[in-house]
Amino acid sequence: MRITIVGCGSRGSKLAEAADKMMEVKRIYLVDSNRPRADALSASLNKAEVVNNVEEELYHCDLVIECATQDVAKRILPQVVARGVDIMIMSVGALVDDDYRQSISDKAKQCNSKVYIPSGAICGTDGLRASTVGGIQEVELITTMPPANFEGLEYVKEKGIDISNIKEKTVLFNGTAREAVQLFPRNVNVAAIVSIMGIGFDRTMITIAADPNIKVNYHELNIKGEFGNLCTHTFNVPSPINPKTSNLAVFSAISALERIVKNQWVGI
Repeated sequence: MRITIVGCGSRGSKLAEAADKMMEVKRIYLVDSNRPRADALSASLNKAEVVNNVEEELYHCDLVIECATQDVAKRILPQVVARGVDIMIMSVGALVDDDYRQSISDKAKQCNSKVYIPSGAICGTDGLRASTVGGIQEVELITTMPPANFEGLEYVKEKGIDISNIKEKTVLFNGTAREAVQLFPRNVNVAAIVSIMGIGFDRTMITIAADPNIKVNYHELNIKGEFGNLCTHTFNVPSPINPKTSNLAVFSAISALERIVKNQWVGI
């Protein structure tokens, strides 16, 4: 299998390192707006080479993995699926617009391509997926992170919140997943994952808090449905390279890639 990884930051570099060790992966194409970063990653691997853009190797590629931003994901999704190439998305917030998401789904079916979305930095998505068969009444996600994770966010600035001066757990947002994904694009990809798998962006309720007394990225998922009730607690160790990214989010993508290249689907 030949794969293209878009984005060579903390997520992309870890995925590339893992893919480099998979015997089923024959070639890795790297794309990044920061060419020196891509070159450095390529030099550390055995199967990688840097290309200028996604289109350059689409005819020779079996799978594209997006590890960049929502904007990049929105841009490359249509062109990748239109070529009949499979794609894995990590910036899941790119799919918040219902019409856009449906257009991608329709084009993927038409062109025989697949769109993969890893479970990300949260546990319990298997139960959420299964529970939709019988109907769900409520889905609530509570995300709590260290204040530093929210630095530089325009929403926080507009609210007049001084992140550096938070002394106790402070709720920054309470509302729908649709709002949360747009206001916190680099913090709550899990909200998008849960919404797509469950009852949608407008019925999934999100609470986001900053807590100076924790060192993990914490997600609590509560589901009430015909099956009963489900509650999961995920305490994620942040990536040492990028604290805004949880290690589990990267691990889930690596695990998904392993299942794809081996064509093994246990617990689907």
